Amino acid sequence: MRVVSMSGSLREGVGKKDAKKIRKDGGVPCVIYGGKEQVHFFTDSKSFLKVVYTPEVCFIHIEIGDKTYETILQDMQFHPVTDNIYHADFMEFVAGKPIIMNVPIRISGTAPGVLKGGKIVQKFRKLKIKALPAQMPEFIDVSIEGLEIGQSVKVVDIKGDNYTVLDNKNNTIIGISITRAAEEAAAATAAAAPAVAAAPKAAAAAPKAAAKK
Repeated sequence: MRVVSMSGSLREGVGKKDAKKIRKDGGVPCVIYGGKEQVHFFTDSKSFLKVVYTPEVCFIHIEIGDKTYETILQDMQFHPVTDNIYHADFMEFVAGKPIIMNVPIRISGTAPGVLKGGKIVQKFRKLKIKALPAQMPEFIDVSIEGLEIGQSVKVVDIKGDNYTVLDNKNNTIIGISITRAAEEAAAATAAAAPAVAAAPKAAAAAPKAAAKK
């Protein structure tokens, strides 16, 4: 799992006045929970560049004074107008205790249905995964190899030895649907089939009609 380091400073207070001053100075009020006690701190908004604005997931090592906390980003709040990061929650974890993360999906393989005019429809970009920190995958591979038009991959099809998928097993992750162009082409082929089949019969009937004359 990718690891990002972040440094912060303990907050002098936890009230609205203190949080407002932090944001005014370009910082983000944060809290770490899950450990023996909650840790209220703040960090520079630029610290989130490698955490938030990327599809990848990561563990975050937060250095505050002489202590380092191993965490995952649990929740974030954004300002409704400026869209700046308003607040962030981190969860501290320990090596032997399972954690839950939303892990991105990576598609692999080539679907025959696509080569026949179908279209890939991906309904989920991430899956909720439960695993020990050391066994948490950076991504979930979803193969579309062999998928024909109308076929799909569901959550129940995802098998992992070291993790558990918590999403509904009946949820469709990705499927191959028929495009309008392919559907129209198939309809045109079906419509032309009777005419093609009738042509040999008409050709065979012509000599018989000529013989009767």
